[in-house]
Amino acid sequence: MSAVMDEAIEIARRGTGGYHVTLDVDALDPIVAPGSGTVVRGGLTYREAHLAMEKIAEAGGMTSLEVVEINTALDSNNRTAELGVELILSALGKTIL
Repeated sequence: MSAVMDEAIEIARRGTGGYHVTLDVDALDPIVAPGSGTVVRGGLTYREAHLAMEKIAEAGGMTSLEVVEINTALDSNNRTAELGVELILSALGKTIL
């Protein structure tokens, strides 16, 4: 995940003043994010998702961020919504370790 994020950020910053980040909760494994629009096993783990957002924070080029596809009707005890907030915080510089 680290190498993939480094490459993605490098590509996104080429010739730009910054980049927009969209985090689609559907990319997360339903074990950690049960309240998404499309639940498919095998998605990003809790740590992989945080690593991706932490790499974005470290790079310093994010100009805007959105988190999409949280379905509160399918969520379990607000787990997905709370994870979404945690991931936003990671993208803004908070680390989980």
